[in-house]
Parts: sequence; C-alpha cells; structure tokens
Amino acid sequence: MPSKLKVALLGATGETGSSIIRGLIASTQPHYEITALARSASVNKPALLEYKKKGVNIVAVDLSGPEAELAAALKGFDVVISAIGPSELMQQVQLANGCKAAGVGRFVPCCFATIVPPKGILILRDIKEDVINHIKKIYLPYTIIDVGWWYNTTLPRLPSGKIDYALPPYEQSIAGEGTTPYALTDISDIGVYTARIVGDPRTLNKYVFAYTEMRTQLEIYDLIEKLSGEKVMRNHVPREDIAAGVAKAEAKEGQIVVGTPEFYQLAIFQYWNTWGIRGDNQPEYAKYLGYLLAKDLYPDLQGKPYLQYCQEVLDGKAHVVYKGVTFFE
Repeated sequence: MPSKLKVALLGATGETGSSIIRGLIASTQPHYEITALARSASVNKPALLEYKKKGVNIVAVDLSGPEAELAAALKGFDVVISAIGPSELMQQVQLANGCKAAGVGRFVPCCFATIVPPKGILILRDIKEDVINHIKKIYLPYTIIDVGWWYNTTLPRLPSGKIDYALPPYEQSIAGEGTTPYALTDISDIGVYTARIVGDPRTLNKYVFAYTEMRTQLEIYDLIEKLSGEKVMRNHVPREDIAAGVAKAEAKEGQIVVGTPEFYQLAIFQYWNTWGIRGDNQPEYAKYLGYLLAKDLYPDLQGKPYLQYCQEVLDGKAHVVYKGVTFFE
C-alpha cells in the first residue's frame, strides 16, 4: 500500500461530504492525498477554498461531458467517493463509467444511510441500488458504506424552544409505539468511519455498516426530557397511518420527481416504516444482508456517544444540518 492513498470526493460541501472530507484530512491510518471534485462553476466556492488551504486539491469535472475527459480527470486515484445529492444520484452511472475507464481502485457510491432491503421499501434506496447494480455490471471495484440514522435528526422540540436551532426543518413524530431499536450515528463521525473503511483492503467489494449506538425513539424522548427538565409532546403516528401513507404515496411513485416536497413526503413515510415499524436499521439485519460491521473491524474506533450529542444541543453547540432547506411546502 502506498504511503498516501489518493482519494477523490464528489460532493465535498454537502452534509455528508463535508464530514467525509474532514475525516480524510484528520486520518492518520492511512494518510490520504485528497482531491475535491466539483463543477467548474463551483470550484471557487468559499467552502472549497477553505479545504484548499488545508492541502485539498480542487479539480473541475463534468459528469455530463465526454467520458474520456472524465476518465482523464479520475486517472491515478486509488479511491473515488461520491456524496452526491438525492436528485443527482443517477449521475453516478457516468461517474462509475469514468472510474472504470480510468482504472480507479475503488468506487464508493453515495449510500451513507440506514439499512434497508435492496428494493421495494424505500424510494431513495431503490435509486441507489440501480447505481450499485451498474457498478457491478461494469465490474468496478467498490465499497458500500451505510451509517444508520443521523443523531442530528432525532430530537423533538422542547416547549421552551431552546433547541429549535438544532432541529431539522420538519416536525418530529414517533413511528408506531416508538419501541423499535434503530442504529444511530452523529454526522461528524461519518467521515471518521469512512476514512478508516476505504483504506482497508478487507472492505474491497464489500458492504460495511458503521454505526455508533442503538436507541428507540421513546428512549430518546425520555433522555432529552431528563437532561432538559422539560416535558415534550409525543406525537405517535399509528402503524396503520404509516401503512396508509406509504400506500398513498407509492401509488403516485412513478409521477414523483426526486427532490420535490412530494418525494420527501413519500420518503418520510417509508423511513418510518423501515426503521420504526419493520426494524430494518439494525446490525443483525445488516449482517443478514451480507454487511461487515465496523464495530467488528475496528473495535478501537468509538463514535460520539448520543448522550454527548444531546448535551451539545442543550449547550447551543450542536452541528446543525439542513440549514435553509425546505422539505415540505
């Protein structure tokens, strides 16, 4: 293995991508030579220029341009990671083709989410699986990384409004009884896990599940009540309402445009169903699907405890996700 692995990252300024690039920069085992891939119009974005100050190379790429040009830009990379947005997921087909033509050693498509059956449960996963199938069809070396549900989208609103600044731009609800355990990870740890995984020969052509803690929604609500001293509203969405919401949205699935409010409405019902009712987002099911567990591979690697995250939120120091984003009209 070279002293420094050459890694390129697409989507370095997004929620997931910014965590990954920080993890790569901080990594010491292995060390990385890092390149951020961006559209020509974006190479001078302030966030990318800040990365440049930290030694990150910035390279312009056009996923819709000639494959030969894309392959030339990707030549020489050991690893290419995609943290592309939901509405652009299928553009990874062109990126995968470019990686194949360039002889890239490992491609990591944008997954970084919950454990879900490959098809028929979650529209976002269905799209990702189409990309994964293409990767396998062209015989491109890969690693699939999933991380569970983000800490940063789990907390309910407190009556005082004290933690409103840290909440996602939609109302929190409890899926069914709220007693199903599901795997959680702080967004800041996605990059830490990814940096270790993509430099490990054992994870080549494998699926890896990297998560930090298991919690139920009721446990989360109990914890924030205890820490804050406030009583929170518990808006349970009954199982039958979730099933009806999934069925209603799926009836229009072929007409729904990715990234629209309708799309996110479908996704939220499907997420409630998969991790809140079915219980898919658990390590046992991940292993059944063939995943390796990061906890087994790297017992020394400990993510941020959920209790610490809650305290950061209450102290006004939490990382806020989805700033300025509107999911629903």
